[in-house]
Amino acid sequence: MNDMITRRRFVGLSVAAGATILAGGKILGSTSGTATNPVFKIGGDLEVDRLGFGAMRLTGEGVWGWPPDRANAVKVLKRAVELGVNLIDTADAYGPEVDELLIAEALHPYPKGLVIATKGGNTRPGPGQWVPNGHPDYLKGCVDKSLKRLRLERIDLYQLHRIDPKVPMEESLGAIKEMQSAGKIRHFGLSEVSTAEIERARKVLPIVSVQNRYNVEDRKWDKVIDYCEKENLAFLPWYPVGGGRGVKSAALDAVAKAHQASVYQVALAWLLQRSPVMLPIPGTANIQHLEDNVASAKLKLTPEEWKSLAA
Repeated sequence: MNDMITRRRFVGLSVAAGATILAGGKILGSTSGTATNPVFKIGGDLEVDRLGFGAMRLTGEGVWGWPPDRANAVKVLKRAVELGVNLIDTADAYGPEVDELLIAEALHPYPKGLVIATKGGNTRPGPGQWVPNGHPDYLKGCVDKSLKRLRLERIDLYQLHRIDPKVPMEESLGAIKEMQSAGKIRHFGLSEVSTAEIERARKVLPIVSVQNRYNVEDRKWDKVIDYCEKENLAFLPWYPVGGGRGVKSAALDAVAKAHQASVYQVALAWLLQRSPVMLPIPGTANIQHLEDNVASAKLKLTPEEWKSLAA
C-alpha cells in the first residue's frame, strides 16, 4: 500500500472520531442513512470492535502449510491484539489446521474480550482446493478438533464454512446444534449464503452472523447485508479489499488522495459506513499493512464521498 495515513494524520483522525462519539454524533454513510458505531455485539452479548482481522493469509502459499516465516506470523497476531483488534477470524481449512495452531501459539492464554471466530465444513485435498463436507459426524469432529487446536473450552463464534450441496442443510445444522447444546459453541454463523438459506437455517438454530464475499467493487450480497441489518446479524465481508486483485477506481483514487490515505484504507472505511452490522476482517502477513488497516477505522468519509463510491 502506498501513500498511507501518516502517524500525525492517524492521531488527528483518532481525536476527531473520539470527539464525534463523545458528542453523540452520527456518522452518515449507509444506504439507509443510519448511524454506525465503532463496536457491535455479536449475538447480543459478544462486543467487538467492528474492524477485525482475518488470519487466513498467515498460512503458506495457496492457504496451504506453514508460513515461510512463522515468527513473523506470530508477531502479526500479537500486534493485531496490541492495536486493539478483538475479533480474529480463522477456519480449520486454513493450512489446513495451521492457522488455528498459530493463533494459539501467539495468543494463548487469550486476553479478556478476544473473540476467535472459526469455521468448519470445507476440506482441503491440496493447495488452492476447497471441497465442502457437511456430514454431521464430520462437523462434530471439526468442532472438537478446533477446540483442541485453539486450546478453548468453548468457541465463541463457530461458522459453517460452506453448505454442502450433497447433504441436507438441516442435517448439517442439526450436528452443530448438538455441539452448541453440549456447550462447545456459544454462537453460530453461516458463510456464503443467500437470504433464503439464512431463513431456512434459522428454523433449525439461531444464526448470529453471515460471512459472504463483499467489497466496494463486489456487491452481489447487498440484499443479504440489508437483511442482516434488519435482523441485527453481524456481516463479516471476506475479501473486503478485493483479495489478490485488490480494488481500484477513479472514485477510490480521488477519495484516497483527499484523505492522504490508500485506496485500501478508503475501501475499509466505506465498508464500515455501509452498515452498522458490517465487521470487515482484512487479512495480511505484513505488520505495516496491518497497522494501516487498523488506522482505516478512524477514517470518516463525507456523505458525498461515500455516495461517490457507492455509485
